[in-house]
Amino acid sequence: MDPQAFIRLSIGSLGLRCSGIELNTRKSGIRRLSSTYVCEIRLRGFPVQTSSVPLDNLCRRRKESHCGVGTKRQQIGIFKMQVGPEWCEGKPLILFNGWIGIGKNKQESRKPGAELHLKVKLDPDPRYVFQFEDITTLSPQIVQLRGSIRQPIFSCKFSKDRTVTLQVLSPNMLLEVSQIDPLSTYWSDSTDIADLETERRERKGWKVKIHDLSGSAVAAAFITTPFVPSSGCDWVARSNPGAWLIVRPDVCRSESWQPWGKLEAWRERGIRDSICCRFHLLSEAQEGGELLMSEIHINAEKGGEFFIDTEKHLRTASSAASPIPSPQSSGDFGALSPVVAGFVMSCRVQGEGKRSKPLVQLALRHVTCVEDAAIFMALAAAVDLSIEACNLSEGRSEEGFGILCEEQC
Repeated sequence: MDPQAFIRLSIGSLGLRCSGIELNTRKSGIRRLSSTYVCEIRLRGFPVQTSSVPLDNLCRRRKESHCGVGTKRQQIGIFKMQVGPEWCEGKPLILFNGWIGIGKNKQESRKPGAELHLKVKLDPDPRYVFQFEDITTLSPQIVQLRGSIRQPIFSCKFSKDRTVTLQVLSPNMLLEVSQIDPLSTYWSDSTDIADLETERRERKGWKVKIHDLSGSAVAAAFITTPFVPSSGCDWVARSNPGAWLIVRPDVCRSESWQPWGKLEAWRERGIRDSICCRFHLLSEAQEGGELLMSEIHINAEKGGEFFIDTEKHLRTASSAASPIPSPQSSGDFGALSPVVAGFVMSCRVQGEGKRSKPLVQLALRHVTCVEDAAIFMALAAAVDLSIEACNLSEGRSEEGFGILCEEQC
């Protein structure tokens, strides 16, 4: 497999200061604040990102208010950096590191004015790019993209069974995971019993297997907690999320699987509904056996991107020092060690009712063999299927029911 060239732009070490300016005076219209400032980072073609900026002898312009209440937010300054040819050389590069004047003061007077500290770093970040050639439920091929070349790498086999039985080897014992379908009678007021039974079965018993070109199953994902409406609601709520187990073949036991990760998903109600996907990596070395790697909200209507980035989602320093098991079937690769922070994977999916063909990117440094890539394909399939699994049932009207559900869930 050949990767594509990507670069990673990192902006950090942010700070603000206003030296040489008199503070706390009405004449200057400037006052010192204890709150944290926010910096917006914009790059054409990418979503705006925000980061808090610590204060360092910082000042802020104040707008007087006739009613004497509050202070309006106001832009302090802008720092711009041009894209140059050095961005494409494929080498690590520090583009900027230090303090720089921003705002009008730097041009209109000799006063230092507001100054911004930042470090801008460029790193090569080669990635493998894959795409499902059709919607996941149609068991499509998965191809690797490189320019105009679309090379088949995996096949995806989706199935819905009322009863699913898989042998999963946990750290302490061999578990026989079975799912039966006696769901609640929440939808019992419907007139079409056959449709009700279909609706019940479709939210559990879902299974996806990833096969290599030889036909061998190299990864899988299956529902372990059914996607069903929570009590008093007609959607899958945070209080009772559906869950997938992401597994890899056990090299010591045929027809058995070893757990690698767990994906939970539920629906968040609001002006724009979203599907929240929370992924834990299962690790014997981690206390409690689970390490939170990602929690992403995806627009339910338009879709969006699920991603794993250790710089954003590792919660504590102790977690960062913990070794993480490899998805590789041999079990001897520390692929996802958070000691090497940064981008791991992303998966772009469509919203509810749309023909989603997941587009997956994997960081080169986290993939050393086909099995490593396969486990992320299983995770991507689970994310994609969760969008529909969390979908509201079409059999019940939402009118006059929304407020009650919001309060109970």
